[in-house]
Formats: sequence, structure tokens, C-alpha cells
Amino acid sequence: MDFREWEPIYESILEDMGFSREDDEQSALILSGMLTPLNSAAVSDLEHLIKGKDVLVCGNAPSLREELGHTDIKGLVIIAADGAAAVLVDSDITPDIIVTDLDGDLEKEIVANRNGALMVVHAHGDNQDKLEKYVPRLKGMIGSTQAAPLHNVYNFGGFSDGDRCVFLAREFGACSVTLIGFDLDDENVGPIKKKKLKWARRLIDRSGL
Repeated sequence: MDFREWEPIYESILEDMGFSREDDEQSALILSGMLTPLNSAAVSDLEHLIKGKDVLVCGNAPSLREELGHTDIKGLVIIAADGAAAVLVDSDITPDIIVTDLDGDLEKEIVANRNGALMVVHAHGDNQDKLEKYVPRLKGMIGSTQAAPLHNVYNFGGFSDGDRCVFLAREFGACSVTLIGFDLDDENVGPIKKKKLKWARRLIDRSGL
């Protein structure tokens, strides 16, 4: 993702959501300082997993468990959006990649990580405490941000966990991307989540999916 292309979208999201760019940037700096050669994966690992492959992106809508039961996952690269990882782990499935802002069931995500899942750990303005709590327990991490990228914290595009999964798959050349566990019209959520879902729809549409 060329940040110059992403930045106007990012500024629109900040204005709409009332979020702070400075807080996002501070979180990215905190994450950057916590990433070491011992706990980090290489960006090339993502490309190796995704390029030319058929990708299944799992969102955390209540329908995920049922949709999994009707999906043949054989041969698919599975990318889980944060809380979806717990549903996968409970179904004895280890996702290949977990895209997380550390807001889901972290104990289940840690289990998946120990079983080989790469972690794309996202820093944003209100998860600094979770970065400090959980990053030391993880390995195979790649840092991400929605603000300007740093030398070891990347911006692959996207805003919420689900649409960032889609941007990640597109960024690294997935042959196809299939979504399950997404309900972008969910009315049983609060006003902030509704705004996030609207942005997720716009961004997923923009990704060409």
C-alpha cells in the first residue's frame, strides 16, 4: 500500500470516527520498540503464504461457525480477523494468519500462534495497554498501523480487522479472496461499531473484492 494513496482515506476515517492520528502514531512507536528479531516474522513470510493462493478470510460475525461447517477449507490460506481466531481454534483449525488489534480472545490467539499462526499485530490509539500486555507473549509477529508506516511497522491498508485482512490478501497477491463470517449490515451493534462496519464495506468494495 502506498501511504500517499491511503492517507486521504485515513484522514476521512479519523474525522468521521473522532480518532486521533497522534495517538495512532504513538501506539505504532510503542509496538515498533517491542518488536525484535526474536519475536518478529518477515514480511516475505506473508508473501510466501499468500501469493498466488486462494485465501479464506474469516470475520467474527455470529454466522462464522455455521459457515465454516459448509466450507471446504482444504488448500485454502486462512486469515482470521481477531476474534474469529477463537472460533477457528474451537473448531480445531489453526489459521495461517491472524490479523488482530488484540481485542479478541487473546488466550485462544496465543494457542493458535504457538501452533504456527503468523500474527499481524495492529497498533492504534486505544490499544497501547494491550500491546504492552500481550506482545511479550507472542512470536512470529508483523506490526501494522493505519498511520504512516515505520521501519518495522507496516501499513497494508484497511481500518478494522476484517477489511485489513482483505487488504493484506490483496497486497500480497492472493489468487482469490473469499469472505465468511461477515455481517456488514448488522443492526445489533452500537453507533461506533455501525460506523466501523460502514467503513469496512467501503474499503472492501474499494479493494475490488
